[in-house]
Amino acid sequence: MNIISLGAGVQSTTLLLMACHGEITPKPDYAIFSDTGWEPKAVYDHLEWLKKEAERFGIEVVITKKGNIKEDLMRAACEGARVATMPFFIKSKSGKIGMIHRQCTQEYKVMPVRNKIRELLGYKPRQVIKEKVKLWMGISLDEIERIKPSQVKWIENQYPLIEKGMDRISCINWLKRKGYPVPPKSSCIGCPFHDNFAWKQLKMNSPDEWEDAVSVDRIIRRLPKLKGEAYLHRSCQPLDKVYLQEDQLELDLFANECTGYCGT
Repeated sequence: MNIISLGAGVQSTTLLLMACHGEITPKPDYAIFSDTGWEPKAVYDHLEWLKKEAERFGIEVVITKKGNIKEDLMRAACEGARVATMPFFIKSKSGKIGMIHRQCTQEYKVMPVRNKIRELLGYKPRQVIKEKVKLWMGISLDEIERIKPSQVKWIENQYPLIEKGMDRISCINWLKRKGYPVPPKSSCIGCPFHDNFAWKQLKMNSPDEWEDAVSVDRIIRRLPKLKGEAYLHRSCQPLDKVYLQEDQLELDLFANECTGYCGT
């Protein structure tokens, strides 16, 4: 079985559409998108379009999910429930800033995709899987540091865009040549890996989603068992108090994010 891990961003969209046009073979059996429940509306709109486009070529886009990461964070802050942490920035009592371990990718992206593959193969939980699955990852040449081996023996990660020598610009150019729209960047609305430009775009262009992120930023200070105060912005200031300027962009942390499962 050949399956695309679909993040619905530029690279994995290109990967799926190239497969639709027979430029990457064999034809994948499915493309699987794991929904965290907190993606921007633009991503959901693009995903709906992409599903219909892939169906024209006989490729099914399957959507799966573990839950809603925003609602789970709210519950954890208010009730003390366990939650898979995002890579929040933490400020200790001494003022030292760090970043906590990221659990969200594994629990809201990796495991739901893996569980859906198990279901599509006809296996029940904990049954030993005998088949080999090739999981195509939407990672391009300029993101080679995101390559990771599979965590399970029955899945082999593959990187068709890298094999074709394609970077992000190559993907965008391919989409434009075919007359396809360039997808929005796929990530949670309040992903701490956003740089200042991304935060500023969210604030200026999507005020409802900006307020959504601000509300989560406020409440994560109440998360239990954290050694310090949690923030979405790297400055460890409340998100709505951060002075956002394009020239503040120093480092694209997104390249380190999500092990190829989201943002691609």
